[in-house]
Amino acid sequence: MEDTYTVLQVIARSWGAMFMLLFFLGVIVFTLRPGSRKIHRDTANIPFRHDDRPARDTPQAQTRQTKEARQ
Repeated sequence: MEDTYTVLQVIARSWGAMFMLLFFLGVIVFTLRPGSRKIHRDTANIPFRHDDRPARDTPQAQTRQTKEARQ
């Protein structure tokens, strides 16, 4: 009878590698699926959305700037 460590090691080597391979292939398929191009394009363009005009200051940022100016 083999000890527990050896049995777990064999399972980890075979089933663990199989699980990681299937997970990797699943991520690739999910990323390259037919309907994902628009989502990836929108996500990639997030930094350039307000490139034509600066973003507005939020009320919290204005309050913080006012407090810093008073000190």
